[in-house]
Amino acid sequence: MSHLNDDANAFYERTMKEARKQIEIIDARIEEELARVKETINTLQQQKKAVRQIYDGAALVLGAKNEFEDDEAKGEA
Repeated sequence: MSHLNDDANAFYERTMKEARKQIEIIDARIEEELARVKETINTLQQQKKAVRQIYDGAALVLGAKNEFEDDEAKGEA
């Protein structure tokens, strides 16, 4: 690469610093979004577990086929 004059060198140094700041901001936002998504998934999994217990109980009381047990046996649930 050719040598830069002082003004060009300063420009690229400022550009690098600003780009670094932007990358850090984006990384922080990614981490925030990942935490939010993980919390949402955890909440949904807990809701599913609770509703599944209700379903399992109702199927047992009715003597009905529990289609989710079939899915588990196949490894799909």
